[in-house]
Amino acid sequence: MTLPIDPVITAGLVTREIRAGERAGAPTRIAVARREYPTDVADLWDALTDPQRIPRWFLPVTGDLRVGGRYALAGNASGVVERCEAPRLLALTWEMGPQVSWLEVELAPSAGGTTFELRHEAHVDPQMWARYGPGAVGLGWDLALVGLGLHLETGAAVDADEGAGYPLTPEGTTFVRTAARAWTAAAIATGEDPQTMAAASEGAVAFYTGAPEPQAGTDGQPE
Repeated sequence: MTLPIDPVITAGLVTREIRAGERAGAPTRIAVARREYPTDVADLWDALTDPQRIPRWFLPVTGDLRVGGRYALAGNASGVVERCEAPRLLALTWEMGPQVSWLEVELAPSAGGTTFELRHEAHVDPQMWARYGPGAVGLGWDLALVGLGLHLETGAAVDADEGAGYPLTPEGTTFVRTAARAWTAAAIATGEDPQTMAAASEGAVAFYTGAPEPQAGTDGQPE
C-alpha cells in the first residue's frame, strides 16, 4: 500500500524558502515551509497542539505542553515550549542530542482555509550543508506535512508504519525527489552555488529513501 496522494501535486502544495538568521552572534539558516490547509484556524491549531491528535499525523508526545515546559517526541526531538499564542503562534526549541535548533509555526486565515508556515532555524555545519543542503531538515518536514494534510482531510490517524515506509516506495521516492528539487531551487535563489546544491540534493534524497549516497568525484561532484 501507499499513501492516497499524488506525490508530485502534493509536493507542489508547499512553498519553500531559505533565509539567513543569527543566534548568539553566530549565523543560522532558516528553512521555511508554507502550505494552505482547507480547514479553519481553530481545527489546525488543535491538530498541532492537542497531545491526543499529534500522534495521529506525527509522533506520540509527552511532557509539559505549556510555556516553559519540556516536551519529548517519541524517538525524535525534545525541547522547551518557548511561546504559545493560541491560535496563532507556537515556538519551541528542537533538541536532538547536543544539537539545539528552533522551531516556529504560525497560522493565519486564508481564502482557502488556513495558511500554515513553519520556520526551522539552526546553526548548520558547513560540511553538512555541502553534503545534504536544506533537504536535510526540509524533507523531514515535507513528509510530516503530508501526514498532517491526510489527518485534517479525514480526521483519522495516519498509519505510522505506512507513513514511515512511504519514502521507500516508488511514489514516496518521487515525492522526496520533487520536494528536494524545490529546496534546491530555494537555496540557489539565496545565492548558493547551483552545482553544490544539486549534489547536496542527491545526498538528501538518498538519506530519506534509503538509496546509496552518491560518492564525490575528484571535482567534488557526485559520480
